Amino acid sequence: MSLDNASPTTTGYVQPDIDVRSLAAVLDGEYAEIRDLVRSNLAAYASVLDEADELGVDAFRERVREIVVEMAATGQTGMGFPATYGGGGDVGASIAAFETLAFGDLSVLVKVGVQFGLFGGAILHLGTERHHDTYLPDLITGELMGCFAMTETGHGSNVQALGTVARYDAARQEFVVTTPDDQARKDYIGNAARHAELAVVFAQLEVDGRSEGVHAFVVPIRVDGEPAPGVRIEDDGRKMGLNGVDNGRIWFDGVRIPREALLNRFADVSPAGVYESSIENPNRRFFTMLGTLVQGRVSVGGAGVSVAKVALTVATKYAARRRQFEATAGSEEQVLLDYGLHQRRLLPLIARTYALHFAQDVVRSHLHDVFSGIEDDAQARRRLESRAAGLKALATWHATRVVQECREACGGAGYLAVNRFAALKSDSDVFTTFEGDNHVLLQLVAKGLLTDYASEFEDLDQLGMVRYVTNLAVETLIERTSVHKLLERVRDLLPGGDEWDQEAGLRDSEYQLAMVRFREEHMLAGLARRIKRGIDQKRDPGTVFSQVQDHVIVLARAHVERLVLEAFVDKVRVMPEGDERVALGLLCDLFALSTIEADRAWFMEHGRLTVQRSKAISREVNDLCRKVRPLAVDLVDAWGIPSEMLRAPDLVG
Repeated sequence: MSLDNASPTTTGYVQPDIDVRSLAAVLDGEYAEIRDLVRSNLAAYASVLDEADELGVDAFRERVREIVVEMAATGQTGMGFPATYGGGGDVGASIAAFETLAFGDLSVLVKVGVQFGLFGGAILHLGTERHHDTYLPDLITGELMGCFAMTETGHGSNVQALGTVARYDAARQEFVVTTPDDQARKDYIGNAARHAELAVVFAQLEVDGRSEGVHAFVVPIRVDGEPAPGVRIEDDGRKMGLNGVDNGRIWFDGVRIPREALLNRFADVSPAGVYESSIENPNRRFFTMLGTLVQGRVSVGGAGVSVAKVALTVATKYAARRRQFEATAGSEEQVLLDYGLHQRRLLPLIARTYALHFAQDVVRSHLHDVFSGIEDDAQARRRLESRAAGLKALATWHATRVVQECREACGGAGYLAVNRFAALKSDSDVFTTFEGDNHVLLQLVAKGLLTDYASEFEDLDQLGMVRYVTNLAVETLIERTSVHKLLERVRDLLPGGDEWDQEAGLRDSEYQLAMVRFREEHMLAGLARRIKRGIDQKRDPGTVFSQVQDHVIVLARAHVERLVLEAFVDKVRVMPEGDERVALGLLCDLFALSTIEADRAWFMEHGRLTVQRSKAISREVNDLCRKVRPLAVDLVDAWGIPSEMLRAPDLVG
């Protein structure tokens, strides 16, 4: 940050002294009270970390269910539901609670997510008062367990093509739900194999022989603990992790449900069999319906950040006390964290975790504003969906990378099941897949950039989206992102004319932001040109888009990294003067420069980095690691992970 533009050779640098409680208050923000409630609950149920290893699958599933119901009684899981039904009436608080819960056993976390986020969220956001009155009071307490039956064996991410059918029988005023074949069976459904009584089932609605697209229905799947008539349930069996969650498969054989079982916020069927919706365009209706479920992605992204925090806390505390090899003749063995390589392995990951934490704060606030009606317009919702998708992808990939690096950084001791790494690795790995495969989510982000979130985008089916992106959007994009205009905008940010990137201080936040903004805009222009070239050659739009997917993904990643850096810079700028601000400034610089360093080949290829400046960035990253090193333990302590959750006595002391 421009707070400290000192070079490695500058004298007079004063090492900040962090007040851990003060920094923790900054991190917990406005939701400190709910986070502390969750922390106390985690400590109270810390035995679940041992029980995950000691109990068989069936017994552990029951234990997880018990804990979820008991935690629900404290109010922590119901924060996002209306107060009139026993909830807390605060969407932002519900996300903060979920993020904090991810410090603990992840089967408990996912069970909470399925019950209150997916199942409960669908009832709340897709249903109307009749559904709220009937289900929410018992759902919020955990007395009524349910599941969210969207994914099918043959259609994972392609929700519009689901095969399950719900036909309306006007004579009996009922829907008939059917699974036509095994490709249409509901699969990987949490809570389905053992505990759910109800399912929110996503199916193709047919009225009077006409398909009206995917809609959601409340379907009983168990009666007195046994599968309901016409419902077949199969256990998915043991998984790579999360074995406290009872994932299962569901088939429906002509299951009849009343007309009122349709979650009818956006569409309804009259008793006589007339389909009606306030949203005329079927594709816009579909995207509006899915958009209400965005909090799942925000939650999983936040959980990914918390997983990284747990792993880094263990690895950092271990590195600060474990000694290995003599650094100089006659001296005692050196602490791991004093080695430059070990600093390089862990400290940029701490910086990136802080950056993602503050980016998560932004998306959580955005979600709260949209769902509370403070900022409820179509453009705001589309930007929220894009930001949530992109951050979920980067945060969960980060978690996977961090857990592996931290396990290795703890050597053989890190491989013992008594510490958290085994469970974190097996339980969090699927975060990159559920609530949207990360590569699919990044394509959604890039399509939003290519279309500038135009309203027409929602009016199109999948093929129409590709055609729109590859035709209508490209011409204006190329004009807007021409290299000449990019350079003009970049020059406006910094003094120095054509030499702006040679003269700016490496630790000037405006320089760092200019670099990542230029990268994003240049990638966007390059992608648009590639698409235009394919269209000019009269090639099929779908083929053209498929062949540039690698460029689509790197653009989306660059876009999200820019958002993350902006969130971090903005946070540091509003901090009051003091040591905590200086410490966060060091981390922000470390995140920014290590991000640029990691993509130095691109910046050099595109004339934004000279060889000399690239080397200078690496020297600066090393210097920042040395400055952050004395702060490392305080920085991870500020995350406030209950000591009971670290479960690694030989590692953390």
